[in-house]
Amino acid sequence: MNSRTPHGTPSRTSVRKPSRTHVRRAHVRRVLTALTAALLGTLVALVPGSASAYPGPGLVTGDISVHDPSMVRLDDGRYILYSTHNGPQARISTDRTRFTHAGAAFPNPPSWWGRYSPERSPWAPDVSKQGGRYWLYYSLSTFGSNHSAIGVATSPSGLPGTWTDHGPVHTTTTGSDHNAIDPNLFVDDDGKWWMTFGSWWTGIKMIRLDPSTGKQHPGDRTLYSVAARNPTSNGIEGPTLVKRGGYYYLFASFDKCCAGTDSTYSIRVGRSTSPTGPFRDRNGVDMRNNGGTVVLETHGQVVGPGGQSVMSDVDGDLLVYHYYDRADNGSPTLGINLMRWDGGWPVVH
Repeated sequence: MNSRTPHGTPSRTSVRKPSRTHVRRAHVRRVLTALTAALLGTLVALVPGSASAYPGPGLVTGDISVHDPSMVRLDDGRYILYSTHNGPQARISTDRTRFTHAGAAFPNPPSWWGRYSPERSPWAPDVSKQGGRYWLYYSLSTFGSNHSAIGVATSPSGLPGTWTDHGPVHTTTTGSDHNAIDPNLFVDDDGKWWMTFGSWWTGIKMIRLDPSTGKQHPGDRTLYSVAARNPTSNGIEGPTLVKRGGYYYLFASFDKCCAGTDSTYSIRVGRSTSPTGPFRDRNGVDMRNNGGTVVLETHGQVVGPGGQSVMSDVDGDLLVYHYYDRADNGSPTLGINLMRWDGGWPVVH
């Protein structure tokens, strides 16, 4: 009689009762296998950039369905967050935990927006307070096009409905090699203003701004290239520039956004001793040639984190971003994590 069943497993007639020695050996093997797996798991969790090393987002509740969040603390101590689409829209929190909807930044959208966005719906706002005024940079475009514009507005309070628009800062056409969206304002210690921006095409660019107008500096028309993916069919966008401990850090979102749980966004960083670069990752790779150390990527229910901004608060630096919640049908969701600097590199916790 054949000693195997049709599915290739031993038949009962061919199985012998194991000896005590065999049982003990099998038990030892199982224990060693379990200990090895546990040790490997611990080592993986300690490796920077490994998915299991990332903490979950901090607790946020209320109206937290957002893309491309940017947040600042108001003079009265409250937090205001602006995000992509329809305004942009504002959300306010008294404790950085519960957020409530506060309306559109611009109840009456400027007419010039229509030249770049038929729906007059800005993307990727960037809010900060400089020189006693709140500044809001935003971008106008249509999906997949680089017929785009970055605009700027100011407000005495930062609240929706109080913004005065000042028109375009930088524009691109379908003949341009870059894209005028995803702006971020950076003010250096020496008082110079810089704006990083860009999406796909030839990557992340930078221009110097005039602090009196918030627009491109008349004495410096240079268009700096600071990060790019090669080939250019790979995504890079949403830059954020900050300075910590003598280094300038350029954060960017890599790969694909806005596809729910199919999104592949991750947040990466490089650093430089100059605001205009070159920015290199931990391995010394230039961000203009695919460099970028992972700060946060898909893990657990957090899918495609990106669209990030960095805010300094009383308890430390914050990484503010959106992700797609695997546990909530891929809903775009606000993420906030504290961020420390270990060995000169940012680590979320």
